[in-house]
Amino acid sequence: MQVHLETTGALARRLRVQIPAERIDSAVAKRLKTIASRAKLPGFRPGKAPMKVIEAQYKDSARYEAINDLVRETYPEAVDQAQVQPAGYPQFEITGAQGDGFEYVASFDVYPSIILDKLNTLAVSKPLVEISESDIDKLVDNLRKARKTLAEVGRAAASGDAVTVDFEGKLDGESFAGGKGEGVEFEIGAGQFLPDLENGIVGHVAGDSFTVDVAFPDDYRAENLKGKTAQFSCTVKQVREVVLPAVDDAEFLAAHGLSAEQGATALRDKAKLALESERNKAVKARVKAQVLDQLLAAHPIEVPHSLIEQELPRLREEATARMGLDRSGGKIKPEKAREMLPDQLFEATAKRRVALGLLIGEVIKTKNITLDADRVDQALVEMAGDYEQPEQVQQFYRSRPDMMQGLRAVVLEDQVVEVLAADAIVTDAVQTLEQLLNPQAQA
Repeated sequence: MQVHLETTGALARRLRVQIPAERIDSAVAKRLKTIASRAKLPGFRPGKAPMKVIEAQYKDSARYEAINDLVRETYPEAVDQAQVQPAGYPQFEITGAQGDGFEYVASFDVYPSIILDKLNTLAVSKPLVEISESDIDKLVDNLRKARKTLAEVGRAAASGDAVTVDFEGKLDGESFAGGKGEGVEFEIGAGQFLPDLENGIVGHVAGDSFTVDVAFPDDYRAENLKGKTAQFSCTVKQVREVVLPAVDDAEFLAAHGLSAEQGATALRDKAKLALESERNKAVKARVKAQVLDQLLAAHPIEVPHSLIEQELPRLREEATARMGLDRSGGKIKPEKAREMLPDQLFEATAKRRVALGLLIGEVIKTKNITLDADRVDQALVEMAGDYEQPEQVQQFYRSRPDMMQGLRAVVLEDQVVEVLAADAIVTDAVQTLEQLLNPQAQA
């Protein structure tokens, strides 16, 4: 077998392989022998037809199948002989006959050469966040709001009240689609309706009927209402105020796993622990994002196109699941998904993901990083702790090798980030919890 390697691009390679006639003859003879042992031909008992008859009828198809088999069999040999490491799947082309032998070409990409020579230049801004009493107050208030009740009142409606209203809107005296509602319930100030309509309810008691001018914004979704002002006839049917449970209410405390004896102090302590956990996760995510971004920026590499092609279907499948496109029963067909979500939507992300994967793999190799099994167990416990039945979640994960493999990959990536961060230039950035969790708040 003769092998010749050609360079056709930065990472593109073409492997030209010539298979000698004797190897083809041996493969064809072996296949014909197999066919002969089970062939059923008229006038002969099964498996008893003479070889000449078998050859006359099956030699061409046997040669075709033998050549395909030889391509698959000899490709690994040819790769070893050429001392090349393909990235992704090759494309095969049988280019012609060589005497009684044949030649094929395997086209593929190779992995890029990676030199990690700028790891000590990575710079990380690590958020430094203290949990304040006001942060705890906000969380406790949110917990109370989650268990709010509504009490009917006889006073005029105010912002924050829940109201039940009948309304009908008209534009130039004519009703329009979507402008009428009966017994509609909403909270004033929650933004469920246009501000003019919600604010127009304020100051009215149950039983009041009145008209409110409501201005529609210029970018309103209904073309016929954009920038227009409509008149809404409204009748308030009911006004209810929001009642929050007291912080030391026994039922409220019990809903959060606390006794009345433990009281509000224990609730605040628990809230602080929850906020610290959320902060720690956010800080970790922020540092990780910076480390990976800078690793990629400091070490630009050529990315094998074949690996990008392999990543595209995975990204499309993730997007399909995230958008709920496959919830209507059964998985959406790949060709339909590709039509709805074409490759170009994911190419940049696929290229970034592949490049990071190659760089992370090189860091693992050069830094001799090995997976910490104890950390995998810890990660599983922490992840399962977010569910009502953590033991069942852990059992489910352990029964699924694919899910455990994904968890191991995340843990190993975290280990890589920690090693890189340890050598990076780290500066503390004092922030509030709000700024950490909502980066837009920094503006």
